[in-house]
Amino acid sequence: MISIPDRRKAVDLIDEARAAGARLKPPCHLLGLTPRTYQRWTREGNVGQDGRPDALRPRPRHALSGSERQEVLDACNTEEFASLPPGQIVPKLADKGIYLASEATFYRVLRAAGQQNHRGRAKAPRPPKPPSTHAAGGPNEVWCWDITWLPGPVRGMFFYLYLIMDLYSREIVGWEVHDGENSTYASELVERTVLAEGCIDQPIVLHGDNGSPLKAETVQVMLERLGVTPSYSRPRVSDDNAFVESLFRTCKYVPSFPRKGFATLTAAREWVTRFVSWYNHEHQHSGINFVTPHERHSGLDHAILAKRQNLYDNMKKEHPGRWSGDTRNWAPIGKVWLNPEREKTGEVRIAA
Repeated sequence: MISIPDRRKAVDLIDEARAAGARLKPPCHLLGLTPRTYQRWTREGNVGQDGRPDALRPRPRHALSGSERQEVLDACNTEEFASLPPGQIVPKLADKGIYLASEATFYRVLRAAGQQNHRGRAKAPRPPKPPSTHAAGGPNEVWCWDITWLPGPVRGMFFYLYLIMDLYSREIVGWEVHDGENSTYASELVERTVLAEGCIDQPIVLHGDNGSPLKAETVQVMLERLGVTPSYSRPRVSDDNAFVESLFRTCKYVPSFPRKGFATLTAAREWVTRFVSWYNHEHQHSGINFVTPHERHSGLDHAILAKRQNLYDNMKKEHPGRWSGDTRNWAPIGKVWLNPEREKTGEVRIAA
């Protein structure tokens, strides 16, 4: 919007040019204005201010009513959803057969009510740009594994979480917690996981970082015996195993994670047991279109996402004015790339 002094200056210049014999259009064109704008500014004999900020605009017919906006706020403030963002709340409501508004509308309502805050302790992750490696078109084709520290009862004392996740489904297929970090624990975990998943005769790629427990000769011999193909991150590149690192981030920033550490090894194992159960069976993962890892690993995600799509299609028929285009795409996520190249990044989202 152009201020009153600038308008007056422009009008004076145009009037000066017209007084010298110019027509209206050329001086307006030099100033980047149209003759219609000049006429509107001088309609009442003097230069008026812009009326758009104070203009009365009709309320859109498809806008949410006051009661509907309150329903959105009430849902966000329930104990079940208080720590979740709209991206998690909307699909959970959809699974219950409830549609209140779109995810974007949830954000607008929360912002208008002064409740648009980051829900959680973690900051927004920065997307990595690593090179391509392997692709998973189904479960038990590519696994990612790593070891992370869990704080112990005193400063400087740690327990070690050994974890294997399936790249395609994000399901945690194997894990153990020990009081030390060595190749024997890592080797035994992989062997038990292969047996538990029934993958003896199935070729699997196992991707990890360059840590010594994951590259030790004991592990290499075991992988060769089981027919598992090892894959490793580039040296000194921390984000080449981004899926597992993202999972560890989720693990350590859930509200139930003990900030003061675990008192004993048994306590750490019990907590991780509960976390794995929640992550696999309750946590709706944003990277796989908000179904749980176990649902995707078991092939149940297609029916769940089809049900959501049907709900959205029906709501669009009931309130067509609330959609300017297609409804949200609830199609199942397809092939997943480990460390995708730029042209392939549209096929996967790394998130937990």
